[in-house]
Amino acid sequence: MISLARATLIHEWRRFVPAVFAVAFSGLLVLVQIALLVGAFANVTVYIDQSRADLWVGFRDTPAVDQARNIPERTLTSLWMHPEVVRVEAFNWGGGDFRRPDGAPVSGYLVGVDTRADALTFGKLLNAEQRHLLDEPDGIVIDAADQEKLGVEVGDHAELNGRHVKVVGTVRGIRAPGGANIVSSLATARRIDPSLLHTEDVAYYLVKLRDPKRAEAVRDALQPKGTFRPFTVWTAEEFSSQSQMYWVMESGSGSGFAFSSLLGAVVGAVITSQTLMAAIVASLREYATLRALGVSLGALRRVVLEQSLWVGLIGLVITLLTTFALRMAADRMAVTMLVPPVAVAGTSVLVLAIAACSGLLAVRQLARAEPASLLR
Repeated sequence: MISLARATLIHEWRRFVPAVFAVAFSGLLVLVQIALLVGAFANVTVYIDQSRADLWVGFRDTPAVDQARNIPERTLTSLWMHPEVVRVEAFNWGGGDFRRPDGAPVSGYLVGVDTRADALTFGKLLNAEQRHLLDEPDGIVIDAADQEKLGVEVGDHAELNGRHVKVVGTVRGIRAPGGANIVSSLATARRIDPSLLHTEDVAYYLVKLRDPKRAEAVRDALQPKGTFRPFTVWTAEEFSSQSQMYWVMESGSGSGFAFSSLLGAVVGAVITSQTLMAAIVASLREYATLRALGVSLGALRRVVLEQSLWVGLIGLVITLLTTFALRMAADRMAVTMLVPPVAVAGTSVLVLAIAACSGLLAVRQLARAEPASLLR
């Protein structure tokens, strides 16, 4: 038999629609902001996440991948001494002053990569044909979504750090926060980046292991010991997480997103409780009738709480469907929006908690549902 709470929701659904949408948009606000935050930080670590390296080797205690400092070429010797290492590849990362054809400046990040077909750097992103295009002297590849920002199309010439470059191709998935990632070959990067002109130093070495499952053990073996530590070795997952946490804790953007998400949750709880209370006030005569028939106040409280949970569940379904629709729209607009399962689980708990708390607040109105009120 259908419960009284569900029967009331179905029969009086118009009274509960505002509460359902209040819960849904509260959850939507929180989940979308988390998805955008995770997407923004994924842009920061795209160099790691889209590469196939098991280990990353960089300057001592580098806090994040975009805070690179050069390490000497002799680091190679230490890396090759470990029997598990089967490949070591250089990766250069530096600043770039890009000038559009109309002369307007745009900040960029110059990324020098190996152009071999099976290279580790951006191994999940660049195909063999795109790497071959980078073999053209002074050729660069940019994100297709950055073409308008940089004012260039494939085949156009521009200026980067005072040198002429040619856009030889585009790729999707390397947008950068606050600038544009500009990918070139290692040789082109050395010609364009003034800090690399007279040195063989590199920003990072990417390491491929014979057995990727031994990444942590090899990391520990390669890690320099003692007070003189010219470089640090990270596993790829470790360096990606460390870089994202650096941006969360140090940039202030993470706390900003957290504050706005908390604000959304509070606003959602207040609006939901008010709309639920309004729905209960509108049903006071019906509740008073039930009390006159002998239904206890405790039973009515359980009815209201069940109604609140149903409102939360329906609102949660709307939240999830709307979020994934927005994610599809974001993909088409080249906006990085990632929805990790843990965020979905956390938001689900939050939405149901908002609904439950709103129900508890609304329950107080039941005290006014006295049978005597039917005589007024």
